[in-house]
Amino acid sequence: FTGKALHLNLSTGASGSVAVEIQDEAGKPVPGFALADCQAITYDSIDKVMTWKQGGDVSALAGKAVRLRWVLKDADVFSFRFE
Repeated sequence: FTGKALHLNLSTGASGSVAVEIQDEAGKPVPGFALADCQAITYDSIDKVMTWKQGGDVSALAGKAVRLRWVLKDADVFSFRFE
């Protein structure tokens, strides 16, 4: 991917949430982007930037092969993009 932020279009229920972990090609969490570092989103948004403890800048991973692990609780993700 290219870009420096992961943008989401999502909807959550009253007690729902969306969290994302960025993993390397082997499926291991990238340091700083593990599920434990993710700031879960708990409300509806058509353009929300996913953040982790260190912020939302993912540009250091641009151009590398990564996997996204999604954890949804009473939520829907309609689209996502790196920008």
